[in-house]
Amino acid sequence: MDDQQLSTLEDQPKARILLVDDEPGIRTAVQAYLNDEGFDVLTAIDGEDGLQKAKQFMPDVVITDVMMPQCDGYELLRQLREDERLGGTPVIFLTAKGMTIDRTQGYQAGVDDYIPKPFDPDELVARVKNVVKRQERLLAEAARFADTDVGQMAKQITEIKSMLTQNDSNSSRKDLVIPSFTPREASVLQLVAEGLMNKEIARQLETSIRNVEKYVSRLFIKTGTSSRTELVRYALENHLVT
Repeated sequence: MDDQQLSTLEDQPKARILLVDDEPGIRTAVQAYLNDEGFDVLTAIDGEDGLQKAKQFMPDVVITDVMMPQCDGYELLRQLREDERLGGTPVIFLTAKGMTIDRTQGYQAGVDDYIPKPFDPDELVARVKNVVKRQERLLAEAARFADTDVGQMAKQITEIKSMLTQNDSNSSRKDLVIPSFTPREASVLQLVAEGLMNKEIARQLETSIRNVEKYVSRLFIKTGTSSRTELVRYALENHLVT
């Protein structure tokens, strides 16, 4: 490997892993395994501590034990999925439970992978790497689609605004029932109408591209539209954006 390749690897940010487990021995061992593989590992002693550190540090992956006092793995997962900034974060359950019904319950709750204790260190590392790579592929694909035809869409938005300005009296239907939007949906709608790409929206709202895609999909469903241009037209015609 030459100096340029080495420099490129050194410049790449490490994937940040949040490890949540109430057993000090497990935390120490797993942290050591993952540190040796080049991950940046943060630890938390229980679900409540884990949630606070997740909000503070925005990890790429959360590995959490299931059986913990006060806030267990399922409750932590639920709160992560409900958080607008953390909802798309991959979560791996690390637990002594190995029965099929327990694994099924974990997947139904929205967990991304499931590693029963006792675990093989190599398998643990391989599963974490797999989840990280899968998340990187999803984000890269979302970013690629977000960049598609942005210039053309900006032109269409300008044309729509011009048309509505010229014919403002007929720009909305009086009998149309406008759906209600959450504050975050309204924010995404405004930024879409401004012609921003998904990665730009994610940056402004301090969330992930994956979450932006989720909100855009919800807006399509609520407004009965099927493209960003149709969505912008709908929003402008009904004075939902400025």
